[in-house]
Amino acid sequence: MNTQSGPLLSVRDLRTYFLMDEGVVKAVDGVSFDVHAGQIFGIVGESGCGKSVTIKSILRIVEDPGKIVQGQILLRRPRRDGTSGDEELDLVGLDAHGPEIRGIRGGQIALIPQEPMSSFSPVHTIGNQIIEAIMLHQSIGKQAARDLARDLLRDVGVPMPERRLDEYSWQLSGGLRQRAIIAMALCCNPRLLIADEPTTAVDVTTQAQVLRLLRELQREHNSAIIFITHDLGVIAQMASFVTVMYLGLVMEQGPVDDIFHAPKHPYTQALLRSIPSVKSQPRVNLPTISGSIPHPFNKPVGCPFHPRCIKRMPGRCDVRTPALQAVGESQRVSCFLYHDAEVPE
Repeated sequence: MNTQSGPLLSVRDLRTYFLMDEGVVKAVDGVSFDVHAGQIFGIVGESGCGKSVTIKSILRIVEDPGKIVQGQILLRRPRRDGTSGDEELDLVGLDAHGPEIRGIRGGQIALIPQEPMSSFSPVHTIGNQIIEAIMLHQSIGKQAARDLARDLLRDVGVPMPERRLDEYSWQLSGGLRQRAIIAMALCCNPRLLIADEPTTAVDVTTQAQVLRLLRELQREHNSAIIFITHDLGVIAQMASFVTVMYLGLVMEQGPVDDIFHAPKHPYTQALLRSIPSVKSQPRVNLPTISGSIPHPFNKPVGCPFHPRCIKRMPGRCDVRTPALQAVGESQRVSCFLYHDAEVPE
């Protein structure tokens, strides 16, 4: 299928289940969204809501016994036959271990993982690992790859990049490791970067530096970024569009300004109330969301958030699952407070 314009990445009704002896865990259960070129797209939610499984599904690196059981992941890329225009490729149809998806991982789509210390090999130098990634996707020699790796480290703000190439990950500070992993992700100039909570393991000062660096790199390369986090404050700084997930489902989607200033879903509203602000009263506890995310084996019937929702409607929210529908001009919400549409049986 050829297309001259449209989203860089389209996820359509994605369902990724873990088929276990104890039962089926529906980690991602009907997620849809579009990511456009040059856009920073945020996915937010509590731990266990399906954010990381969603991006692992996009990269086709879901661990066994996980499996994509339904949906499409459409990537728009330049036509491989050299003619003008783009083509759409459904990543779900590819062999997860085949050469085509391996060429896309790192080449077209790159991942900035949550914890760089566990992502770098401790027995190989930083330089060797970046050089290997470059040579895997580009037809250049080792010295040219080393020069490119050095320039990448310099571009992401690593001091003395020539020396850092010959150091190991455990010799670097947390901030430098994070910058090095960003350099590796950028080594083949991917069209889409996926940042999986990239500031979790660094201090607040380094977090601000990393976020500023990602914004600068995104503007410079016009690449799209999917930014995964549980921190709505980070989303407010980084993203232009946001998807709020809960227990494998999309609760709300929309431009970040609309979500923050006029949240529709009770879950989004509760998340925003729990964020401290300059207007918060001192020595007063912040509001919290009662309860916790249910165990995946005990997923509630109906809306998955209804056991914790202060606006739940008995006999409705605990019986049927609301579908994601447009509310207003720019937002989509999965809630019976705004429409009667439900997920088909």
